[in-house]
Amino acid sequence: MVHRSDGTVEPVADKDLPVILPEDVEFEGRSPLITTPAFYETIDSEGEPARRETDTMDTFMCSSWYWFRYLSPNYPAAPFDPEEAAYWLPVDVYTGGAEHAVMHLLYARFFVKAMRDMGVFDDTLAVMEQHDRDSAGLFDEPFLVLRNQGQILGEERRGDRLVVEGRQEGGRLMATSVRVDEDADASAGMIVGELKRRTENILQVQTDAGVVTVEVPDTAVVETARVAGVNDVSQLRHHLEVERMSKSKGNTVNPDELVAGYGADTVRTYLMFAFDWEKGGPWDSQGILGSFRFIQDVWKLGTARYEVDAAATLEAAAASSLALRRSVHQTIHKVHHDMEAFKWNTAIAALMKLRNTLNEALSARKVEEAVWVEAVGALITLLAPIAPHVTEELWRGRGHSESVHVQSWPQWDPDLLVDETVTMVVQVNGKVRDRVEVSTDISEGDAIELALAAERVRSWTEGKTVRKVIARPPKLVNIVVA
Repeated sequence: MVHRSDGTVEPVADKDLPVILPEDVEFEGRSPLITTPAFYETIDSEGEPARRETDTMDTFMCSSWYWFRYLSPNYPAAPFDPEEAAYWLPVDVYTGGAEHAVMHLLYARFFVKAMRDMGVFDDTLAVMEQHDRDSAGLFDEPFLVLRNQGQILGEERRGDRLVVEGRQEGGRLMATSVRVDEDADASAGMIVGELKRRTENILQVQTDAGVVTVEVPDTAVVETARVAGVNDVSQLRHHLEVERMSKSKGNTVNPDELVAGYGADTVRTYLMFAFDWEKGGPWDSQGILGSFRFIQDVWKLGTARYEVDAAATLEAAAASSLALRRSVHQTIHKVHHDMEAFKWNTAIAALMKLRNTLNEALSARKVEEAVWVEAVGALITLLAPIAPHVTEELWRGRGHSESVHVQSWPQWDPDLLVDETVTMVVQVNGKVRDRVEVSTDISEGDAIELALAAERVRSWTEGKTVRKVIARPPKLVNIVVA
């Protein structure tokens, strides 16, 4: 738009479009066009001096439809190539915080509906029909599924236990010394308690008798063994509640420090394992250690030299191999469905369970080598989206020439998803007395017979009359005696 000298506004003539933005500008915290005369000094349609509008476009103008242009950024004939759009659109999943519902998501929905009504998708719809794709309603909304992620909250932390000496002045204690001592008892000083809150040099200390306000002047001596050298009041740690992370509250977590200490894959794994995607939760500084050990175990499994124990019989090898393959395919099935449902935490839990199974197989060395190779390969491939770096190293180290990230997703065998045996619980008068491994298709009669014959059960039924047996094979048998 162009502002004329008489105060009216007119659009730039079509023949002068597009207006090219200058590249030799300086960014100083506001639009550089405001301070670039070569851009804003222009003429109107009558050749008179005028001023070009410098507030060119809100950021939401671009972010409300950018994914369409991403399909074919160099396509010159239209905003996007209809062939590409017919293949990729609409977007399968939109993820973001709930606050997007009244910001970006709202604007994106408006743009798509306006583009639909303007006929921008007509060519795309025609291509879809050529490929026998049902296009009804596909551009009524921009995204098929909305997923709002939860928020990771700050970790609860106890405040320092302080021993304060000083003098009483009005309603507060003027400190002469403040010492951190986690083992101090209530009689160790004039004031002893947890630092609940600090505002500059004013402390709120929770004692057995209540909260005491302490002022720490510059002349007071502050001691904390946690920080070497001369200490000051700013080094005292106050209590932190579970709440939204904020620099002002001092409860933020620096991911760079975690990556330096544990590696990026550990941090990624912990973030996906520790929290439900849609709920979030409080940070746990100790919880990351479990993910660290898991990644280390995966590395050991991926680099282990495996040989079948020469003493293992063919029957033992066959049984162990079948059990491991069953566990692998059940894991593939669960991880696949959990990832589609954004249940990263339970997907990782399944991989950790497979890790345990593989550790047992490595120790026993009864599994056939081909089955071991298949199992470790599945673990690495399933973990790759979560821990991309360590899995790539392991995959290459196992002799593969192509990246693990271009491999086909593992497929499960439906016949291996059902266990051949399950643990049947045996109760006597409603209390668990034994557990027996039984076939999944065990009959009611056989289940009762096994339950009554179980050694631990007999000690509770001998000399008593069996009044009733409730059987729910293959899960439960309850024997009622009197």
